[in-house]
Amino acid sequence: MKTVAQNRRAKFDYEIIETFEAGIILLGWEVKSCRTHLADLSGAYVSFQSGKPMLKKMTIRHYPFASNAILDDTTRDRALLLHAKELGRLRTMSEEKGMAIVPLEVKAGKYIKVVLALGRGRKQFDKREKIKERESKKRAKMQVE
Repeated sequence: MKTVAQNRRAKFDYEIIETFEAGIILLGWEVKSCRTHLADLSGAYVSFQSGKPMLKKMTIRHYPFASNAILDDTTRDRALLLHAKELGRLRTMSEEKGMAIVPLEVKAGKYIKVVLALGRGRKQFDKREKIKERESKKRAKMQVE
């Protein structure tokens, strides 16, 4: 499967504990848009509405060759498809304090899939520490070369 959209900020803002792969319910033009890399996951998150997981604030821009007869909202809520065990685990873990479900990437193959991550939010000092660590690795690599 080919990755068509990534949420790079999520790996920085959250400590990833576990990942899940979920199907997503899309309209025809949304599938074509995803396959042509017109999807954006920045700011997207997952919440439960009446017991069903919904992907919120994922932007899928309009497919340029689609008919303009029906123009839907590009940031509408989209239902996710998960196995019952995964759904139960996600729901119970997300109710803990500091835990969140964030989409990491959208993959396109025969079907469009979303990789979800169960993560714990990082504090500001953790983020600074991660930046320092990354910078020191960069400096060490530069000195070796």
